[in-house]
Amino acid sequence: MTTTTQPPWLSKSQSASHRKYIQRILQQRENTRTAVRSLHLKGLDPPRDLPRQFFDYYSIAISCAPDNTKQNRYSDIQPYDRTRVTVEAKERYLNASWCLEQFGRKWWIASQAPLPHTAHTFLSLIRQPITLPTTQSIPPRPTRVRTVVQLTLLVEGGRRKAHSYFPTVVGRSVVHSEAGYAGPALKATLLESVDIATASCTKSTISISLVGDERNAVTFHHLLYTAWPDHGVPKPEDQATLLAFIRLADTVNRQASEDPDPPIIVGCSAGVGRTGTFIAISSLLRAHGFLPAANSPSVLALSSPLGPLPTTLDDDLIGQEVDSLREQRPGMVQRDAQLELIYSLLESAFVQ
Repeated sequence: MTTTTQPPWLSKSQSASHRKYIQRILQQRENTRTAVRSLHLKGLDPPRDLPRQFFDYYSIAISCAPDNTKQNRYSDIQPYDRTRVTVEAKERYLNASWCLEQFGRKWWIASQAPLPHTAHTFLSLIRQPITLPTTQSIPPRPTRVRTVVQLTLLVEGGRRKAHSYFPTVVGRSVVHSEAGYAGPALKATLLESVDIATASCTKSTISISLVGDERNAVTFHHLLYTAWPDHGVPKPEDQATLLAFIRLADTVNRQASEDPDPPIIVGCSAGVGRTGTFIAISSLLRAHGFLPAANSPSVLALSSPLGPLPTTLDDDLIGQEVDSLREQRPGMVQRDAQLELIYSLLESAFVQ
């Protein structure tokens, strides 16, 4: 095999002391965000020693509204108000967040796995045009989701982690409606399903149509990665398939739409641990040329009321990427082992 030289910052970050240091710094910053979210969950006002901008910036008030709490798979995972994905002109709530790669500059939608009573909203997000977040100087660019990446099995360790929202038999359909929603029911039909062993992937093609109006169906690809255990990371022998899966998702997405690079919906169970890790790896691979550049890279500047990371981490792109994702959705890259996986996979990508 040919070895491509690693960038100096990645070689420097391989020491155990550095890894422990970055874990500690990232956790301290996330603890602050968590404390603010806890106040919102309890319906409390900010204490006098907490700047109001912190309370507003990390607000999860919308997801805590009585009509929306039942739409959350887990009671402690809610999207920030400022980054949440809206469906149908903000009228319908979905536990999903807009996330921008810090270094790859591609937009993603990070989502929890749909519940039976949120499948209609989830499919509505795919069926209808969406507008990417932007700046005032750049006009909004409408597009449509054409790829969904799922990083969890439906059941893991005997516990339900996700619910299926399309059939398992090609040619069959399932109809979704939603209590309290006056719009028409949606029909999801499985058109094709293939297994791709080299990427530990089941690739499905699904059409979505209004019941009674099948002529105006839209299609999307669903990519299920099958080798990533809950609360953990793929085994060493499976990590090559994860790199292959990341490349597959990018390739499929670029072939799936009139938009050459629309945002991908990516989710696990809660949409934070495996999901954040997947986005972070994709961003760093893209930034170093292992994935194609984003077709329309965003120039949106992200900032934080917590201020920048310590200058000692100026040359650790992984730490910066993870902290940026946590600014956009709570709990992204949930465990230290997942942070280690990002370092490991990026290191292995430089070995061709």
